[in-house]
Formats: sequence, structure tokens, C-alpha cells
Amino acid sequence: MQTTLFVNIGTLVGVRNDDRLCLAGREMSELKTLENAWMLVENGRIKDFGSMDDVPQTDGERVDVGQSMIFPSFCDCHTHIVYAGSREGEFVDKIRGLSYEEIARRGGGILNSADRLHEASEDELYEQAMRRVREIVRKGTGAVEIKSGYGLNTADELKMLRVIRRIKQTAPLKVMATFLGAHAVGREYAGRQGEYVDLIINEMLPEVAREGLADFVDVFCDKGFFTPDETDRILKAALKFGLRGKIHGQELADSGGVEVAVRNGALSVDHLESMTDRDIELLHDQPTIPTALPGTSFFLNMPFAPARKIIEAGLPLAIASDYNPGSTPSGDMKFAVSLACIKMRLLPAEAINAATVNSAAAMGLSREYGSIRRGNVANFFMADLPSVDFLPYAYTTPVVGRVFLQGNEISADF
Repeated sequence: MQTTLFVNIGTLVGVRNDDRLCLAGREMSELKTLENAWMLVENGRIKDFGSMDDVPQTDGERVDVGQSMIFPSFCDCHTHIVYAGSREGEFVDKIRGLSYEEIARRGGGILNSADRLHEASEDELYEQAMRRVREIVRKGTGAVEIKSGYGLNTADELKMLRVIRRIKQTAPLKVMATFLGAHAVGREYAGRQGEYVDLIINEMLPEVAREGLADFVDVFCDKGFFTPDETDRILKAALKFGLRGKIHGQELADSGGVEVAVRNGALSVDHLESMTDRDIELLHDQPTIPTALPGTSFFLNMPFAPARKIIEAGLPLAIASDYNPGSTPSGDMKFAVSLACIKMRLLPAEAINAATVNSAAAMGLSREYGSIRRGNVANFFMADLPSVDFLPYAYTTPVVGRVFLQGNEISADF
């Protein structure tokens, strides 16, 4: 039995003593803390915690935190970190005034990444992706969802998902895999979108399920991409294989993404930059978690999701990075939390909850991740801060110190 007692914790952040799997509305401003604390980790899980006034005696390792704060690791429920190369040329095109849609019509965007991925081997993709995984772990992320979607044909989508499986097997953080064949229409199916949807349903999905490569299925339901009817067909087909849906929706237009997400019981609907009041009403009493990606709005100079309205309507909210080569080349969840406060007017407690327990819930993981709770996996990081609010306030200060995943300290070059 491996036991570690962490003592002299200045503030233990994100303490939970209840069984709620997701926080909604006013609950999101409740970020419980414990001052001058200890925490006992046993076999990679949080065994117990309490005040230093009543610290237990153990035979295991004892780690003096020196009054540092301990935060639960960030949970990033929306990323695309398996990709080949980079797209800084499109970054310059955006500066020159081209829109996301114009770049896509010129052969850029998702199709650009698909071309590069086609030429890369699984080993090359794995090595590139692992550099990004090491980066996000150092920045405090302990659970991540990774999507395919730069393959756009059966062989390359499976190649991506096999790379994600390899990351699952070798990286110390928790990884969830999402099949996103419906990210765009592959070049060979240009002008034949219906046939491409048939390919996803009749060929890709059965192969993905046969190899057990995905936990979820996603569809880009938006203007210029997939229609609500096509999205509905794909999600219903996925459910036959036991794969629950997640949706890219309401990013570029009022596209019906929230409605089709609710209709299919999707776990989350993500982006929401063009979310309407009707969408907010549709999400009441539904299991679908609205997820904002503030880094995308920041990088693309587009509106931010109406996070304040979502919370004030009594709904939950998750925050994710959307780490990808085209619209958000950053997996820094601390910066996403800062953007949520600065641009979406969330309180620090709301933003931190959105990036931890609620983002874990948007991956179906909040029973074990996203909070300091007895029985949870011991994924956390230390930070020397004057207050919890300093974390989003100092929006570029690298405050994440020592990182622990499954109770073990993680080195920079794991």
C-alpha cells in the first residue's frame, strides 16, 4: 500500500463532501476550501483530509507543502491535440481579415489539417501529441478529452483514434477519446455530403466500435458543416454502438445544435458563441452540459458564449480549452479560466468550478475527478498564491507548481 500524507497545506481548494456530479446556477459560486489542512493519499486516491489541528499519524511518506495551496487538476473536456504540423499561415490570413468560413472555402482550416495528417505516420502523430500532453500536464490539466476529426476518411480517422488510445495507455493523466468523423466533409466527398454521412454511419462507426477506440461521438453541427438532420442520424447510429453524443454547436450561427443535442441526450454541447435565449430554455432539466470555449473566441475575435446568462438561468457550465491548430493553439486551462472571468464575467469560483468538476462531468468523470473528495483520484497541483482569486487575476503568471497525478509527482519530461 502506497500512502502519502501532505501536511501544512495553506488552502485546500475544491473540497467536496457531497455526491453532486455537476454544479448549476448559484451552486457554481460555491468553491469550498479548507485552511491549514492535511490530505492523505492512498494508492492513488484521496483517502481523507482535515485541519492541521487534528493531523493523523501514518507510516507512509510525509510531504510538507509549506503553506502552498492545493487545487484539483483542471479537466479539459474539449481538445483536438492529435494533429500534424501547425497552421500559422492561417493565423496571418485572419489578421489580414479573412473569416473562418473564407479560409475553409480556400482549402484551409480542417481540410488543411486533414491533408497534413494523411501524410504523417502514427508514430509521428503520437510524438507530436505527447509534446502537447506534457505541456498541458505541466499547466495543471489532469483529465482530457481528445477528438479525432482530422482524418475524414476511414483509415485516417482510425489512425487518429489509435494514437489517442496509445496516449491513454502511456500518459499519466486521464484520457477520453471522441470520434469526430463529422468534423468536415473529406475532400473526395466534396459536393456529396450525404454520401459522406453514409460513410460515417455505415463504415466508420462500426470500425470504431469494433476496435473499441472511442468513448463518445461528436458532430460539428453548424453553418457550412453538418445539418441538424445529419447530426441526428449520426448520433442515433452511434447510440446503437453504446456511444453517447457530444456536439460542436451554435459556434458560427444559430444552427440548431442545442436542439439536436437535447433530442439525443448528448453529454455536452460545446462552443455556443451564437447561443440564443431559446437554447438556454431548451437545456433546462436536461443532462446535456453547455460548454464554453473562451480561447476560441479570444483567438478568432468572435463573440464569447453567454456564460453569465447560462449560469443565471440555473444551468451548469463547463469550460474547456479547444486546443487545436487552427482556432485555439493553446491548452492552457488557467488562461481559459482567466478569460472566463475577464470576458464572460464569471466569478473566480464559478470559472474554477467550470474548469474542474463541471468539465469532468462533461466527460462523465466527475465521480472520480475534478474535486478534492474522499475516494477521488488524487490529481492535483500546488500553487503559491495570496488567494484563490489570484489564479485568474494573474492571467499570464505561471502559478502551477508541483503536479501530482494518481498521487505521484509528475516530472516535466515524463
